[in-house]
Parts: sequence; structure tokens; C-alpha cells
Amino acid sequence: MISFAYPHLLYLLFLLPIVAGLFIWSRYSRRRKLNRYGRPKVIDSLMPEVSKYMPWVKLTLSLLIIATLVIMIARPRATGGLEADSAETSTSRGIEVMVCLDVSNSMLASSTDDDRGLSRLQRAKHILEKLIDKMTNDKVGLIVFAGDAYTQLPITSDYISAKMFLNGISPDAVPTQGTAIGAALEMAMNSFTPNDEMGKAIIVITDGENFEDNAVEAAKRAANAGIQIDVIGLGTSRGARIPVGNGRYMINPVTGEEVVTRHDEATAAQIAQAGGGIYVNGASNSAISAVDTKMDELAQGEFERKSFSPQSEQFPIVAIIALVLLLIDSITVTRKISWLKKYRFFTKEEGGNK
Repeated sequence: MISFAYPHLLYLLFLLPIVAGLFIWSRYSRRRKLNRYGRPKVIDSLMPEVSKYMPWVKLTLSLLIIATLVIMIARPRATGGLEADSAETSTSRGIEVMVCLDVSNSMLASSTDDDRGLSRLQRAKHILEKLIDKMTNDKVGLIVFAGDAYTQLPITSDYISAKMFLNGISPDAVPTQGTAIGAALEMAMNSFTPNDEMGKAIIVITDGENFEDNAVEAAKRAANAGIQIDVIGLGTSRGARIPVGNGRYMINPVTGEEVVTRHDEATAAQIAQAGGGIYVNGASNSAISAVDTKMDELAQGEFERKSFSPQSEQFPIVAIIALVLLLIDSITVTRKISWLKKYRFFTKEEGGNK
């Protein structure tokens, strides 16, 4: 039996009928255009190298390649036979941590006073990687937010998955721009497991510019529910411009001036205070250790964690299949193959059946 580490990625298989449909439409459109120039038999005689069947072979190979690549990134695992052979279940003690990461456009600005410095988003990813490295027996989940909030990774003890999702985060992950810290806190509160024995914490990483809702009130509700909120602030009070590419910076459409985004340290500190946690500046060398120390104060609870052995991973097998298909596709042509021209596979015999 096969299971998948990232089963939601299998929805990409819906690309197969879309690709097939586009191909069929293009073949139909091509035939209609050729028919405008004359009778099909005459047109075909003028294109002796054109094959009727090889384009369909290429299509089949392309669909197989897409299918294997999707299955590969979904990370298949063998769970058949004895369950103990494919996965190990152990009991751990730890806490649950939901990370709310700001991905608004302002996070593309420099984390320092220099516009060319490391962006706030890149610094946030660096901080998160370090925090995840310190989580040995805890559960972690990830929420991204801008004008709205979205769950990027449900709470899990799979740190490899957490880092993988973290690396792919960009402002494009949230279609609505803005900074709705309160919405992210509400979503994070509803993302924890029902285990009341485990301490729960929310880590908010943001530049503090909240324009959408009352994040302080949301933090108070979280504290009343026994959830600690720690805030890591990024940016400086002097501010930085928001790059939009090609050496240009974001322009305010009303004033026509360049937008300067500043770290609202006061608001970030108020959110942390209301949530019973701490506020730290992400530029501080002690930011990671301070948050980690604060989370150590939470009560640890027991939970079962399942880890798959390396032998259960089917990723290499699927990767090899995908590579073989890619090699076959690279040497497959859409025209007639010279050594097959002498064979007639679909020719009708004259004079009736014999």
C-alpha cells in the first residue's frame, strides 16, 4: 500500500486532462486550417515526412512525465505489509507552535536602513529555520498572511516538510495585500489540536504594520484561551523602500511618491504583551534564544509521532522512472521514422477481404 507525505499535491494530476484537451484542440484546429488549402489526400502527399501517429506518442510520453513528476513531489511511501517495517510510532513530549508569517509586500523591503540589505522576508525565513532546528520534540504549523490569512502547513512534527514549505513562501502566496495580523491569530487559534495538556504558542513574524483588524484584541482572546503569543519584529523605524524589480520601487498611486515602510515596534510589542508573550527585534543576535527560552516555560504534553524509515521512501524509484521517460521523450520525434516507412500498419487491401 502506498501513502503520500504531501497528498494535496496530487491535485496537480488534474493537469493531465487539461494538457490532453489542449492537444486535441490544436490537432483539430490544424486539420481545419490545412483543409482550407485543398483536399486532405493532396495536402498529405505534399507533406511526406509528417506522421499521423508520432504526435500522439509524444503526447502520451508528456502525460506520463507529468504524472510521474507529480507523484514524485508528493513523496510516495510504502506502507504495505507489516506497518512496523515502514513506519515507527513513538511517544514524545513537547508543545505545539503555530507560526504566523507576514508575507505582505512590505516584507520585501530591506530589514535594515540600507535599501540593498537583506529583505525582511528572507531574514524571517532565516529566523524560522533556526527556530525549527531547536524544535526536537514539538509540533509546528505555518500560516502566511497579508490582507488575509492562509494555512500553509497544518500542525505537524515533520520538520522537513516545514522547512520545504518555508523556502517556497513569497508574497504571491496570498492574493490580497494588506496586513491582517488579527485574522492570522484567529486562524492559528483554531489550528491547534484538542490536547489540553500540551502548551500552545503562536509566533508572529511581522514588520508590525497592521492595517486590517484589531490584532491586540485577538491576542487577548488567545491569552484567555491559554495560548502564548510571541512577536518577532523586522525592519527599522527609519524605514525602507519596497522594491518592485528592475531597480524600481513601489509608488503611492495617490501621492506619486515612493512608499517607505517602517517597522511599527510599538504595535508589535502591544500584541505580544496582550498575548502573554515577549516581543523581540529580529535584528538582535539573541532573538532566537529569547523566544526559545520563553517557549520552554510552557507545559509539555505527550503525543504520538510516526516516522517513516528511509526504506519506505519510493521517491527514488519514481524519480528514475521520470528520468527514463524524459530521455525517451528527448529522442522521440514527431515526424515519420525512416526505418518504419517500409512497413504499412493500417493499409486496406484492395479487392475486398482475403
